[in-house]
Amino acid sequence: MLAVDGPSGSGKSTLAGKIVAGLAGRGVRVALVSTDEFATWDEPVSWWPRLETGVLEPLRAGRPGRYRRVDWSSGVPSPGEAVEIPVPEVLVLEGVSSGRARMRPSLSLLTWLDGGNEVERLDRATGRDGEESRADLRRWQLFERGWFTVDGTRAAADFVVSLSTSVSDPMSLVVDTHLS
Repeated sequence: MLAVDGPSGSGKSTLAGKIVAGLAGRGVRVALVSTDEFATWDEPVSWWPRLETGVLEPLRAGRPGRYRRVDWSSGVPSPGEAVEIPVPEVLVLEGVSSGRARMRPSLSLLTWLDGGNEVERLDRATGRDGEESRADLRRWQLFERGWFTVDGTRAAADFVVSLSTSVSDPMSLVVDTHLS
């Protein structure tokens, strides 16, 4: 199991997608679970028990995992479609808090993405989620700052990936990758 963590708008989903595609292209049975499919503005990390009982525990026992993704189509989070996760050889957890301290003993690898400064990340996230999400994203950034400080996620990462410049595709220029 590997986690791709970091602040919103840093490029986690893009990197995780590339990892999944690369592994699948090599014939590895891989599954991707995004914390975005659980979190809401009002519940940034307290949803974790649903991921644990619905996905992680069954997969550890060799059974498929299952969860309901959050549906944002109405602009208000509500229970969405059911998602089944077949038992993979590699599970990629992606999103804010995927590399939380509680998960680290189960992880083979934790990658942290810096993704530029808060303004750059906010602009990327707003570009992705829409201008109407800007105020919520600002509140989310404040939450993240506190969460990551207390959790020590970046310091615990096996790899830290930093972007050296503002780019529209955060994975088009990845530099300063190093073992922590």
